[in-house]
Amino acid sequence: MHYRRLGGSGLQVSALGLGTNAFGKRANAKDSKRVIDTAIELGITFLDTANIYARTASETILGEALLGRREHVILATKAGLPTGDGPYDRGSSRHHLMRELEGSLQRLQTDYIDLYQIHTFDPDTPLEETLRTLEDMVSSGKVRYIGASNYAAWELMKALGISDRLALPRYVSMQTSYSLADRTPEQELVPLCLDQGVGIIPYFPLAGGILSGKYTSADQIPSGSRADTDPNFTRFLQDGALTLGQQLAELAEERSYTPSALALAWLMHQPAVSSVIVGATRPEQLLENAASLEIELDDELMQALDELSAETRYGKPFAVYRL
Repeated sequence: MHYRRLGGSGLQVSALGLGTNAFGKRANAKDSKRVIDTAIELGITFLDTANIYARTASETILGEALLGRREHVILATKAGLPTGDGPYDRGSSRHHLMRELEGSLQRLQTDYIDLYQIHTFDPDTPLEETLRTLEDMVSSGKVRYIGASNYAAWELMKALGISDRLALPRYVSMQTSYSLADRTPEQELVPLCLDQGVGIIPYFPLAGGILSGKYTSADQIPSGSRADTDPNFTRFLQDGALTLGQQLAELAEERSYTPSALALAWLMHQPAVSSVIVGATRPEQLLENAASLEIELDDELMQALDELSAETRYGKPFAVYRL
């Protein structure tokens, strides 16, 4: 396993991280624990979850699976997206964040979060309030580092400017949709993060499985796939992404790689990327994705990947989650 600094911080994270969105939803507790065990055996130390994943089940499963070995991993969670329909069930106000942090700590069975992330920008809460709340969390020892997710570049820069002006903790990381199927962060977000020392943590690095080559058309859904278990995901099965997935599969076959491993390796070679989080419902998927760590991308292959995906740099984001 390779380890990298998270942005400009001193925190080291594994180049390949484990995303746990499927835990408690597409993977039961037993299967999820097998995936966690495999991840730790592979040297994956960065585990990412959120308070809303599987309606809190993901955090609960992680907490139980990490008993006795919590100190060996970097645990990241998030808050801010809706947890219910009430007026206090969303956003990044002090009221909401304080409540959600305590809930996450209980479910994760820990007394601190390594990386606490604001899940999306809250237009109704002043950034000063959010950042001062996060400062209190850090000062209390319950949070060690803070990060953002789904912020536009100007929103992230505004937050960093406020932190610098008021001597508040800075966001050290940014989660965003980023993959060969979505290179829109390269327009503004990547240059900003490089300039400001913010580490990018891509989500949907395989475009929800589209870059694995498993989807040949929107009408042929593989059994057990994300689109099969979550009908809402079919909205992502657009012609452009599906074509890219098939082209990537052909290129990977020429080089004797799997398309998933090749897509992940490309992301790991992008500037500002600190850790690429991938989900898994079976240990075998994780082992396949770990092969990305051994791929060396030569100039010819990088150029081929760049040409295949060039249009996605200027298209619409593959995914973005906002209030």
